[in-house]
Amino acid sequence: MAGILEGKKILITGVLMESSIAFHAAKLAQEQGAEIILTAWPRPTLTERIAKKLPQPDKVKVLELDVSNDEHLARLEGQVREHLGGRLDGIVHSIGFAPQDALGGNFLNTPFESVSTAMHVSAFSLKSLTMALLPLMNEGGSVVGLTFDAQFAWPQYDWMGPAKAALEATNRYMARYLGEHDVRSNLVSAGPLGSMAAKSIPGFSDLAAVWDTRSPLEWKLDDPEPAGKAIVALLSDWFPKTTGEIIHVDGGLHAIGA
Repeated sequence: MAGILEGKKILITGVLMESSIAFHAAKLAQEQGAEIILTAWPRPTLTERIAKKLPQPDKVKVLELDVSNDEHLARLEGQVREHLGGRLDGIVHSIGFAPQDALGGNFLNTPFESVSTAMHVSAFSLKSLTMALLPLMNEGGSVVGLTFDAQFAWPQYDWMGPAKAALEATNRYMARYLGEHDVRSNLVSAGPLGSMAAKSIPGFSDLAAVWDTRSPLEWKLDDPEPAGKAIVALLSDWFPKTTGEIIHVDGGLHAIGA
């Protein structure tokens, strides 16, 4: 039986650890029949090592890509075309970064330079990455990003909260303007996971503890597969008219009050 991504070509960013959502999205995408290409920054060699743990490691190319570097973005289409041919069906945006002084309770003292970096890398890059690759999405496609519910002010998360709010707004405008190209843009809002990104947040355990008492479904910090499955589903043809959406994979916490 063919997988739901059979024949599709997908670019995936953010495969940094075996525990990352992006790694599980890549693993499931291959299992479901997709041909994938990975990007990495600042250490492509790390991603190359992690990629060896995918089901078909010999079929994976890792490209160096800093999404805040215009030269990297300008060369990306040609690199992808060289390795995947002239068509791309999907993009997974799993990129987020904020300097340390923008996290961990320093919200009121964070300088604009650090806020600007967080916004550029975490939100604007959804647009810049997609536009760099849009010429290859000539048969339509799906863009899927990752957010962390920006409705609330989370402990220790600080300026990554406004950055994710900007990402969520960017997703809606992407949906508005990409519709004419038959390209969908959606986000997956996952609960906290023990990923590389999480480990960079001071006091992450305080944030994660919220799920211990408020999540209707048991939440496991060491299980990124549910979020990976949601990404693969959105990349597939099973959501043909869904765009501008945020799919919550958080054990249901987003729907629960105190």
